[in-house]
Amino acid sequence: MNTELAELIRQTIRAHGSQSFAWFMQQALYHPEHGYYSSGRCVIGRKGDYFTNVSVGPLFGQLLAAQFTEIWERLGRPDHFAIVEQGAHDGQFARDVLESSQKRSPEFFEALRYRIVEPFPILQERQARTLDSFREKIEWCDSLQPFVGVHFSNELLDAMPVRLIGGDVEKLVDLKGDKFVFVDRPGHDDANFNQAALDWIDSVAVNLQRGYVITIDYWRSGGEFHEKIQVRAQHRNLDSPFEEIGHADITMGLCWPSIVERAQANRLHVAGFTDQHHFLTGIISESPDLTPESGAKIKRELQTLLHPEMLGRAFQVLALSKNVDFAAPKLVGFKFAGEPDTALALIDPSR
Repeated sequence: MNTELAELIRQTIRAHGSQSFAWFMQQALYHPEHGYYSSGRCVIGRKGDYFTNVSVGPLFGQLLAAQFTEIWERLGRPDHFAIVEQGAHDGQFARDVLESSQKRSPEFFEALRYRIVEPFPILQERQARTLDSFREKIEWCDSLQPFVGVHFSNELLDAMPVRLIGGDVEKLVDLKGDKFVFVDRPGHDDANFNQAALDWIDSVAVNLQRGYVITIDYWRSGGEFHEKIQVRAQHRNLDSPFEEIGHADITMGLCWPSIVERAQANRLHVAGFTDQHHFLTGIISESPDLTPESGAKIKRELQTLLHPEMLGRAFQVLALSKNVDFAAPKLVGFKFAGEPDTALALIDPSR
């Protein structure tokens, strides 16, 4: 546990009373000096706290590069095409995409600029080291700027702060002595528990001039609201978000319907929704050269990314579009997907 951060949180609670879990999560993950992400403490992969699609190997980035190329072609092969990534961690996904595009789609590579939205200097430095050979293709910014192209994120929204609201109760963070505890206060089930994610959708909608948004994440299922929090450190699931504050990842699975409704309110069109298995299988069907039959390493990567008991069903993929012909064919990643409303109804039968 980062004892300095824990004490700063205690001081705020002592001075101002119980705080929302969203505030606590913001401090634990994004405090400017001590937060899990903002301090650079977050490490992904075998030697880190958890695995992601990117840490499985370069195949994930190669497959997404093929999807981005199709989007570029769908938009009329513009001379200036932006890939905007948020939650880029160490820049490995960007490198995988750029290496694959340079090799397989030189005209697309010539047109693209890779923009990383990264407010934390220590992460910008790591990304710059990873992407040194593509320095002329990369630009960094602290916040979203207007763009034509595609916005991509992988496990970004699940790490955005959330309030813990269920029924008529909201769980707040308080102290019992020096120990962090949950306390209840009256709440409203219609309150926006994921305001940060909704604000993000608003920002993307304003800045996307023409193109697509592709976001990959996991959805939350049943159980008490506070039981849906996932806390991970060194590949272990911790019992409480109050363990290893500042040294552990805290996430909450998405309520996809609320994200979609906010997107539609911002006049973004739902261009596709499916699980990762079907999404990547669609891309592979049109890019068989990316997955040659031989090669044990590629087979292992494929199994991890696609198998329903691994990452294939754990993650869902949402595509949104703006100023793109509604009658256009599905993106290749949604070739084997059903209609978005049908898929969303499986998650939220009330739709």
